[in-house]
Amino acid sequence: MDVRPDEGSSAAVPLDPELAGRAAAPRLRASWRRSQGYGVPPDEVVPVFSGSPDTGSLLYECAHRVLTDLQATIPNEPVSLMVADSEGLVLARIGDDRDIQRSLDRVHLAPGFSYNERNAGTNGLGLSLADRAPSLVRAEDHYVTDLRGYTCAAAPVIEPVTGQLAGSINLTTWSSSSSGLLLGLAQTAANATSALMLVRAGGRTVRPAPRGEVFHVIGSHLAPDAGDPCVSAAWRTATEEAAAAVAAGRGTAVVGEPGAGKATLAALARRRLSSRQRLLHARAPETGDVAAWLELWTPELRDADTCVIVSGLPHLPAWAAGELAQILTAVRRPGRPQPFVLAAPEFAAIPEQLAQLADAVVEAPPLRLRGDDVLPLARWFARQERHRAVDVTPRAARALAGCAWPGNVRQLRRVVRDAVARADVVDVHHLAPEVLDGGARPLGRLERLERDEIIRCLTRPDTTVTRAAEELGIGRATLYRKIAQYKITVPRATD
Repeated sequence: MDVRPDEGSSAAVPLDPELAGRAAAPRLRASWRRSQGYGVPPDEVVPVFSGSPDTGSLLYECAHRVLTDLQATIPNEPVSLMVADSEGLVLARIGDDRDIQRSLDRVHLAPGFSYNERNAGTNGLGLSLADRAPSLVRAEDHYVTDLRGYTCAAAPVIEPVTGQLAGSINLTTWSSSSSGLLLGLAQTAANATSALMLVRAGGRTVRPAPRGEVFHVIGSHLAPDAGDPCVSAAWRTATEEAAAAVAAGRGTAVVGEPGAGKATLAALARRRLSSRQRLLHARAPETGDVAAWLELWTPELRDADTCVIVSGLPHLPAWAAGELAQILTAVRRPGRPQPFVLAAPEFAAIPEQLAQLADAVVEAPPLRLRGDDVLPLARWFARQERHRAVDVTPRAARALAGCAWPGNVRQLRRVVRDAVARADVVDVHHLAPEVLDGGARPLGRLERLERDEIIRCLTRPDTTVTRAAEELGIGRATLYRKIAQYKITVPRATD
């Protein structure tokens, strides 16, 4: 698919002289520049009403509980507590002080209205979403003069399982009030909301947050003469599209689900140009020092024999996305393959400044649409782990081929490496329970224990449903109900 975004970027807009003369932190100045580039009127808040907010979401449910409890600890304080979704739509506003609530109504900081930077300019809520970082915006720091009577402190809420930006907790008070503790309260409320979302989501474990990394793309299979283990038509087509795009000198973005192999697809496309090319993979940190991360790898772009695959783009603060866009624009090579490839879950997730550098978009197909690749990849990962071929029984092969692989290639690699670390011949009982579980819904801790025990009994060599039921101490009918409940598929557990 070809994409040709509009020309121009807010990062290139010169700052208005009145703003340029003010002393401010770099993050604030970058936000002012973006606000000006968006065309936000500097003298008034133009209401952007998006309709009734979703009060049935997990974010609303958890944040409303946290903010209600927080409000009870600061009665009669002139503070308004709010939660907004990831797009800046205010979902709820809580507070006892009628004066500040009426005042906020006049500037449309109320449920149903959007307060992202694009609509309201620099403000605490919008800046916390743009930079994915706690943000304090005092009176004079607001872009719109109507908001300079307030001080806003906001902190992003991170969805604990996926690591995606869920929304923001915003605390607003009068500009004349003390704001020393405001940001700390916002951060505490945001963390509490994220923790409560984890509990309400069924007790799933928190996905560890990548801290950012720069490394060579590893794997001899990336060399053309070594061959690609993937054989499916969908993967081959995507590889050809990416190779054609980079060979034509087009800025290329590879999109796809987490773990689908976006970086590998980009690397294979680049290897078509030259097997001697040096490939680096730079993944943005979800937390930590983004400035240091940029300084670490961006000098590599000056090497004509190096290509950098940049991923984790949705996690970049707005200022970092703008700075990276300027760096990549400066190193672009007219008429020649570009020294970078962008990777993201979807094109819409790429920050606007960086999306403008993509002339072509290629999708890495998920593993569930590439059934022919599952067993070749499994054998490849097994050989990488044990440094020799590892046999897989027909039962285990059927189980691997029948799994939906919601975690894509990354999940398959983890399952295979765990299995071959415990066996010389992989059978179905060596595979993780998730391979045999349909995964229709998140399971609580006790449900996972029950499911895993059922799968353990059903995957014993030469077992039957009757023997498994006896070992579990339940009736056959009950066991069949549990198998259906957990959508367990065991190749072939006989009666």
